[in-house]
Amino acid sequence: MSHAASHPSNLSQVEEIRMQVMWNRLISVVEEQAMTLLRTAFSTSVREAGDLSAGVYDPQGRMLAQAVTGTPGHVNTMAEAVRNFIAEIPREDMFPGDTYVTNDPWLGTGHLHDITMVTPSFKGNELVGFFACTAHVVDVGGRGFGADGKSVYEEGIQLPIMKFAERGQVNPTLLKLLRANIREPNQVIGDFYSLAACNDVGHRRLIDMLDEIGLPDLEALGDFILTRTHAAMMERIAALPKGSWSNEMLTDGYDDPILLAAKVTIEDTRVLVDFDGCAPVSRWGINCPLIYTKAYACYAIKCVVAPDIPNNSASLAAIDIASPVNIVNAQRPSPVSLRHVIGHMVPDVVLGALAQALPGQIQAEGAGALWNIHISARPAAGQEGRRAEVLMFNSGGGGARPSVDGLSATAFPSGVHTMPIEATEHTGPIVIWRKELRPGSGGDGQYRGGLGQVIEIAPMEGHEFEFSAMFDRVNTPPRGRDGGQDGAAGSVMLDDGTRLRPKGWQFVPAGRRLILKAPGGGGFGDPAARDAEAQAGDQRGGYLDEDA
Repeated sequence: MSHAASHPSNLSQVEEIRMQVMWNRLISVVEEQAMTLLRTAFSTSVREAGDLSAGVYDPQGRMLAQAVTGTPGHVNTMAEAVRNFIAEIPREDMFPGDTYVTNDPWLGTGHLHDITMVTPSFKGNELVGFFACTAHVVDVGGRGFGADGKSVYEEGIQLPIMKFAERGQVNPTLLKLLRANIREPNQVIGDFYSLAACNDVGHRRLIDMLDEIGLPDLEALGDFILTRTHAAMMERIAALPKGSWSNEMLTDGYDDPILLAAKVTIEDTRVLVDFDGCAPVSRWGINCPLIYTKAYACYAIKCVVAPDIPNNSASLAAIDIASPVNIVNAQRPSPVSLRHVIGHMVPDVVLGALAQALPGQIQAEGAGALWNIHISARPAAGQEGRRAEVLMFNSGGGGARPSVDGLSATAFPSGVHTMPIEATEHTGPIVIWRKELRPGSGGDGQYRGGLGQVIEIAPMEGHEFEFSAMFDRVNTPPRGRDGGQDGAAGSVMLDDGTRLRPKGWQFVPAGRRLILKAPGGGGFGDPAARDAEAQAGDQRGGYLDEDA
């Protein structure tokens, strides 16, 4: 946050430094908030992969600080979601000890599997702010985590914005409804309590901080944070070329390819991204509510324009998102369970437009969407064993960058971690026989695309499983940039060579193995310009030949 000191203000130098220290202190508060969720969560997607977010907000619902741990799809949607909570619950109905919850895709973070909790923070009887957090839970009932639903009503239990707890007392009726509607009630309800505890820790640390430094509320600190951030964003946007640039990208879709289109317009004081031209709303659950599209479009812009400027309401306010009703602005009750598949492609669409405005400065396309797999395991016919719901996060390769190779098996843009196979196997009767980099999958170029990975999964002896495929870049590989070659497309098959679909619920019988080959990232620049030492390193590392 060193940029703050470059902006003149009516504060004394000592007061500037004091505010800067308190800003850092506030960030440490939300970091501890997020760590509480990581350490207490029941679901491996939260505990091991970091699929969560945490943040602190002023009484108007403006995000002041976020934890580093968290995905853009959670953090940036929460920046809007907290205001939705404030609009729904009147101030006179807010009390110390309250916690509010929703999984509404259009008011929260885009699909039912994400639980968002908001907690008002009171200092005495005065409301001084809010804490919010989000996490992906393993099950919400319905059809399960997949693209096969025809409406949101099939995709699981819907929780409108409501109270999880009032004055410290948890709503017992809500817990009964959850237990009656979900397959893994202990895991999910455990995660609800973890989310509530996460906010509570943030609240207690904030009050300790305000008492220690002698502030009655967050007003002065919040104004300092938002005015400094706004000024820094205006400086960055002013330095950009002005005009409009458009880009299109084809993705796999469910049964038909999906066209994504973006037009980026850079003006004097804002950046506008318009998604007019995208494919219409799908009948399958790959649609994306606009709140989630906004989150990843803003992230793409910030990665290029202001990666070092703190992410808060002021930095997000400098970016406007527009779209007619289409696959990236799906309306209720469209099915949206796999909204991340399209949402994670949004940054590459936006970056492709920015590459025209800033030639030679933007990375190539990568795998984009996570290669998540949700497994529903059970004993085979006539066998005894256990049932379990298993969620596993995997990543393909990142696109090569203008001066360095792409990252292998790394989640961009979501930033979630890959789960350790030991933690995944512990949750259900499956065996992961292979999980390794996929040689030859990175696109060639002056800078090579990141490698995908090969994952081989089988049911334990006496078991079988169904799995929800939620993969992309199988028919439409990541494209290279500035002369770089495309990355390798992905594939989904059984070990006997049977090809499977990249999306939808499918079956793996006892004795068979599922083989996933995640796509590699596109290359950047002319392959003939690749450094000889880099080429030799690729050979030594076995990165080039899939049969090596």
